[in-house]
Amino acid sequence: MRITPSTMRSRIGRLLVAAVGAVTLGVFTLPSGATAAPQYSPGTLAAVNAAVDRSGVEGISWYTDAASGRVVVTADSSVSAAEIATLKRAAGANAGALRIERTSGVLSPLLSAGDAIYGGKYRCSLGFNVVSGSTYYFLTAGHCGSLASTWYTNSGHTTLIGPTIGYSFPGDDYALVRYDNTSLTHPGGFTLADAFVGESVTRDGSTTGVHTGKVTALNVSVRYVGHPGGTVSGLIETNVCAEGGDSGGPLYDGTKALGLTSGGSGDCTSGGITYFQPAREAANAYGVTIL
Repeated sequence: MRITPSTMRSRIGRLLVAAVGAVTLGVFTLPSGATAAPQYSPGTLAAVNAAVDRSGVEGISWYTDAASGRVVVTADSSVSAAEIATLKRAAGANAGALRIERTSGVLSPLLSAGDAIYGGKYRCSLGFNVVSGSTYYFLTAGHCGSLASTWYTNSGHTTLIGPTIGYSFPGDDYALVRYDNTSLTHPGGFTLADAFVGESVTRDGSTTGVHTGKVTALNVSVRYVGHPGGTVSGLIETNVCAEGGDSGGPLYDGTKALGLTSGGSGDCTSGGITYFQPAREAANAYGVTIL
C-alpha cells in the first residue's frame, strides 16, 4: 500500500476606543462610568482550567488563552444550558474567566466503517510512516489502536498490514502499527515540526480526502461525547473539517508532519472544528523517526 505525500494530497480584547468624555486608563480609554474587564492571574486561569476538567461535562474542548486572559470553552450542540451552568459553578467566583463558545455538531472521535486501514469493524486512516532501526511502522490515532489489534488494507481483512504495537488513549491519542507484510511499501518525505497558531495546514483522511484550514489554538483539552472521564489533552485545534473514518490521518504543512486526526464536530459540508494529536509527541513516545 503506497502512502506518499502526493497520494495523501489526492486522497487521503477588543481594542477599547476613545470617546468624548472618556476616562484615560493606561494606553486605553473607557467611556465615562465604564469599568475594565477583570484580569486574572496565571494561577487563577490554571485553577479555572482544572475546574473545567473536573466538571465532567462531555462535548467540550477548552484551553487557556494567555493573550485574552480567559479559559476558552467550546461547547458542542449536545451541551445543555444546565451543563453550561455546571461549568460556571465549577469555576466558582472566577466564572468570569470563562469564555464559552458554541459549535455545531457533536465532538467525537472520527471513527467509521469503510475503507483505508481496517481493524475489526472499524476504519481509520494511516497517519505517517515511521521507522526504528530496520523495522517499519505507521502512526495513527490512539482511539483506533484501542479498538483493533490487527490492521488490513481492505474491508475483507484479506491483505494484512500488521499488529497494533501500542496505543495511548485517552490522555493522548496516538498508536503505533507495525508493517508485517513485506510486500507493502512505506515511503515518506516528511520531517517532524510543531504547529503554531495561524499556520496554514492540510489534513488528509480516508473519508473526505484533502482539506485545508488554519491552526486556531494549541494545548487544547477535549472531552468527547461518550467518553466520560476520557479527556485528551495537548491537542492542536483547527478550523479544518473532518468526518468519520478520517481518524489517524495526517495534518501537515508542506513536508512538515504536524499531527494525527483525533476528533471534532461538524462535517465537510457545513464546516467544523477538528483536533489533532501532535505528531512529535507520538514519535517521541515510541522512539521512531518520521519518514
